[in-house]
Formats: sequence, structure tokens, C-alpha cells
Amino acid sequence: MMSAPLDLLLWPFIIGLLVLSTHVPLGRRVLARGIIFLDLAVAQLAVLGVVAAYALELAADGWPTQLAAATAALAGAAFLAECDRRWPQIQEALIGATFVVAASVAVLLLAGDPHGGEHLAELLTGQILWATPEQAVRIAALYGALLAVLFWRSERLGGLGFYLVFALAITASVQLVGVYLVFASLILPALAVRDLPPRTALQAGWGLGTLAYAVGLAASAGLDWPAGPAIVVALAVCAPLGRIALRVAASQRER
Repeated sequence: MMSAPLDLLLWPFIIGLLVLSTHVPLGRRVLARGIIFLDLAVAQLAVLGVVAAYALELAADGWPTQLAAATAALAGAAFLAECDRRWPQIQEALIGATFVVAASVAVLLLAGDPHGGEHLAELLTGQILWATPEQAVRIAALYGALLAVLFWRSERLGGLGFYLVFALAITASVQLVGVYLVFASLILPALAVRDLPPRTALQAGWGLGTLAYAVGLAASAGLDWPAGPAIVVALAVCAPLGRIALRVAASQRER
């Protein structure tokens, strides 16, 4: 990886841009709703579906695994949407409990597999460096449809609708970039631009995320680091620095 040519990083970078296309607007909505850990819970449910398919020895990258991941994530999202309707005051606690239970069940399913720990680690940290054009085309089609629903319905997208759109986006991304990078892509850019007007916030969030993915992939290639964690750290650095830069620019415009 030390001498990885730039063309090997092209498709991972494109996948990163596609992930950001949905995760920045979804992350802003998660912050606005005060359900910060929804993404971790839904991502872990999708992972549980993948692990269940793996434990049942279904096709590793075939449609049964995709169906299992989507079913687990959508069922969990529908459950959490109903919890939000019935018990909004304890929703964050229920989301956290869902994450812990799903993670524990996944560990139990892999307990007897000598390669289970390695498989689980891959789902957490992701395999973005091995992204392919075919994966990019599939995820672009899905994200295009989800973005159309997200922006067309806008504020009229109700609780259940939002949870289901969220679950579909997370199911697709978690198998490509891993749980850690899904959470970082949703929350860190959204935190950096949280005080900006909606359109400006989206543009700035996408810009910061793009810069972080580029820096993280470059660091991964140059330093032989795992790509997912490298991008997470890059997002953690770029988000606060970007927020400071945006505030400085705003204060200069006001003078």
C-alpha cells in the first residue's frame, strides 16, 4: 500500500463521496432530532444481519446477505420509530440498548468461528480500499433514490419515513466503509456546520467531508494505515478546523 498508485484510490474516493452525499444531510437531521446514536444502532443491526447470513453460510457478497442486512436494519428502524412515537422521552436510551443487544448477539453468533473476530473487525472498520466500480454504480442508484425522497419530502418526511430512509442508507454504507466510518461521516461534518443556514451547511459539510476522505485515503496509502480508521481520524481533525475556518470567514464578512 505504500506505493499504491493514485488510480487505486479513485474508486474508494468515489465511494466516500457517495457516502457523504446522503450522510451529511441525514447527519444534520439526526442532530436536529437529538437522536445522535441512531446511526450506530441501525448500523449495528445491519451488521447483525450480515453476521447472521455469514453464520448460516449464505453467499458472502450475494443477495441473501444484502437481504439479511436490509431486513435487520429496516425492522430495527421500524421498531425504533415506534418507540420514538410512544416514548420519545427515553428514545436515546432505547437506541443505546438496541445497539448493545445487536452487538452482543452478533458476537454470540460468531463465538464458535475461528475467523469470527476477523470478520467482525472488517465490518467495524470497513474495506473501503477494495471498493469496485460495480459497487459504486449500485450505491449511486440507491443513494440517488434516497436523496430524491429526502429532499422531495423534506420536512414532511414523517418519523417512520425518516427512519426507513435512514436504515436503507446505513445498510448500504456500513458494508462498504464499516460502522466507525458511517458514524464519523454522519456526525462530524454535521457538527462542524450545525449553525449555518441549511444550503450553506450542506455545501460546507460536503466540502469538509470530501477533504477528510482525500486526506485519510492519502495517509492510508502513504503510511500503510487501515483506510477506515485513517479517514475517521481525518474527519475528526478536519471537522473542528473547518468549523473554526467557517466562523473566521463569517466574522470577516460581518466587518
